[in-house]
Amino acid sequence: MNTQARHQPESLSDLFFSFSRLAIQGFGGVLAYMERELVDKKQWLTREEFVEEWAVARTMPGPAALNLSIMVGARYFGIRGVLVSLAGMFMLPSLLVLMLALGYARFGDNPHVLGAVRGMGAVASALFIATGLKLLTTFRTNVLGVLRCSLLAIASFTTIALLHWGVVNILVGLGGLACVLTYLKIRSRA
Repeated sequence: MNTQARHQPESLSDLFFSFSRLAIQGFGGVLAYMERELVDKKQWLTREEFVEEWAVARTMPGPAALNLSIMVGARYFGIRGVLVSLAGMFMLPSLLVLMLALGYARFGDNPHVLGAVRGMGAVASALFIATGLKLLTTFRTNVLGVLRCSLLAIASFTTIALLHWGVVNILVGLGGLACVLTYLKIRSRA
């Protein structure tokens, strides 16, 4: 994995506020925001690095976005970066969730509030799909090539969305297969 991103956080406060903004923006799913912020805007990671690190973050226990923030914090500032990125991911979102919970307890039975909550779900779904499609561009540089990556992506989508298999089973099965195929491909090049 390439450990040299094009840019790096200017300071620990830059790291904190960047992850605070990401956590606040990412209600219902932070993937779309993280990819845009870390790759396109801040350029702390290349798109390939983001996909690789997101894949690792997804396989570790706990929320993937939190795991990725830990990895980015550690990359640039070691243990201090880990602690600061964690604080950034937790502090403001925790306060906001508390305020929203109080508001929902008071106004949750209002039909306008219920409609707004349903509408936010549709927007979150669209953001997730759009980010997935954007990340497909990394198939061109993947060692497995576009065809194998596409087949693995289609198999993952089919088994999760259509067959309703558990994500853990897909990670172990198709993820394991992808690891073996990648290992064999790299080994054959050596």
